[in-house]
Amino acid sequence: MANKKSSLKDIRRIAKRTVRNREMRSSLKTYIKKVRQASGTSDATGISTKLVDAVSQLDRAVQRGIIHKNQAARRKSRIAKVAAAALKASPTAEAVAAPAPAAPKAVAAKAPAKKASAPTAKPAAEKKPAAKKAPAPKKAKE
Repeated sequence: MANKKSSLKDIRRIAKRTVRNREMRSSLKTYIKKVRQASGTSDATGISTKLVDAVSQLDRAVQRGIIHKNQAARRKSRIAKVAAAALKASPTAEAVAAPAPAAPKAVAAKAPAKKASAPTAKPAAEKKPAAKKAPAPKKAKE
């Protein structure tokens, strides 16, 4: 057992952090499970919202250092694959996956460009060559 006050405090801090990290990892599993369950239904909006929630929670866990970024990327890839397959098979997926294309934006006419005036910046000052240092005197051998 630790004897120093700072070591005892570190142990208490680690215990709190461990509980918090365990809760976060457990909730991540729940979010992923919800995406997989929603993929079994034909509710395209439910699948996409649950996927977005799970991805944001995974990113938050990476940011807090609870899981490694590669583990989060792997989990996101797997649930995205499941969700995409479910959306593809879903009859209402076309309505959610492919929203109506937006009307093209009207391009405003640009004002004619002004003529460039002569540059008013001062020319860069010439650099002087660096002064040479005198060599250090050699010590005489005794």
